[in-house]
Amino acid sequence: MTPTAGIFGIHNHTASLIVDLALVVLAVIWLALIYWTFADARRRIADGILVACATITSFFPFIGTIVYMIVRPPEYLEDVHERDLEIQAAEARIAQIGVHTCPYCDHEVEKAFLRCPHCLRKLRDPCVSCGKPLDADWKICPYCETDRELDPTVAASQRRRRARRDPQQTMVAPPPSDLI
Repeated sequence: MTPTAGIFGIHNHTASLIVDLALVVLAVIWLALIYWTFADARRRIADGILVACATITSFFPFIGTIVYMIVRPPEYLEDVHERDLEIQAAEARIAQIGVHTCPYCDHEVEKAFLRCPHCLRKLRDPCVSCGKPLDADWKICPYCETDRELDPTVAASQRRRRARRDPQQTMVAPPPSDLI
């Protein structure tokens, strides 16, 4: 009776068993690497198609997973989201402290500035009564309670500002004093 040859033509039963076990271990490691690549790609990549491509790449035994490890994003999606939240919180803290930026040049300005010292553009209108800076959408001065609607220069600048905001608006209604 001749012994049957195992995989790779090995006739020794013990050696054939060791080779068979090694192949099973390698196959299990390969399947585990496929699953690990899939799970890691889901935590790092938001696009489902890219996750599928990374998983398919790992079907090339061992090399696909190594390639994925080289080209994968460096951060988890949770870390990116957490960093964005921290940046937003820091910006909110800065806004509460009173550090503001110019909407035109992003230079740092104080809340009480009427003009940006960097680009010289007008940031706010002063109150005609007390001279304190007023926001464009305030109807009265919160410091001295002067009604802004009664001041003709403020009303004209508000009409111009509205016309700039809405370019579709071609005609601006004349002030009530012009109607006769």
